Amino acid sequence: MATNQAAAGKVAIVTGGGSGIGKAAALALLGAGWRVAVAGRRADVLHQVAEQAPGQALAVPTDITDPASVEALFAATVKAFGRVDLLFNNAGIGLPAAPLEDMAVADWKRVVDTNLNGMFYGIQNAFRTMKAQQPMGGRIINNGSISAYAPRPHSIAYTATKHAVSGLTKSASLDGRRYNIAVGQIDIGNAMTDLAARMAKGVPQANGEIAVEPLMDAKIVGDSILYMANLPLEVNVLFHTVMATKMPFVGRG
Repeated sequence: MATNQAAAGKVAIVTGGGSGIGKAAALALLGAGWRVAVAGRRADVLHQVAEQAPGQALAVPTDITDPASVEALFAATVKAFGRVDLLFNNAGIGLPAAPLEDMAVADWKRVVDTNLNGMFYGIQNAFRTMKAQQPMGGRIINNGSISAYAPRPHSIAYTATKHAVSGLTKSASLDGRRYNIAVGQIDIGNAMTDLAARMAKGVPQANGEIAVEPLMDAKIVGDSILYMANLPLEVNVLFHTVMATKMPFVGRG
């Protein structure tokens, strides 16, 4: 991908950036001239991503469930690159499909702590950083999901937190106006990642059947995030859905 002169010098943080959607987003941004802090739990995969753009990428091991760790991520990024123009608030987890009545409370809390609390810590630190820098402002893109609109069977923790992300997006979008912070959300359906690979083998449907679902290249999602990231701050994509065309989302099941 050719370097975008308008993006050259801009700085992004990508959480969950060592694999899957986060990695695709980080590589798309790096390819367009952004400087990127790649954050996540696994230092080894973060460094593998950062090594693809020496001097332009920074690996920052981060626990997004720990507010102090998220604060340290932003501090390290500002120290290395001077500012933060974009947060791709991407990190999240799911659970194996199981009846909700059998779910362990500890598993529920783990998903909420990652997908909801961790998302909030990212937004909060982005606001603190972006309102204090000159020029003021920046962009936040939250990773929602098609599960922010419609659940899969036996997915109550993931679905509840992804619905909550939509509330975070709307509220932060409103509160960000005074600081020139644009907040939007990308809702992704069936990208080819380790998390979604099981769909190629067949997954439960709402009518009780097991069906193979089509998948799209995660690079396409990275390109979608790059499109949102490169918009001028006076323009915001509040919700952007990108999905495999033939996945069973629109319709009855």
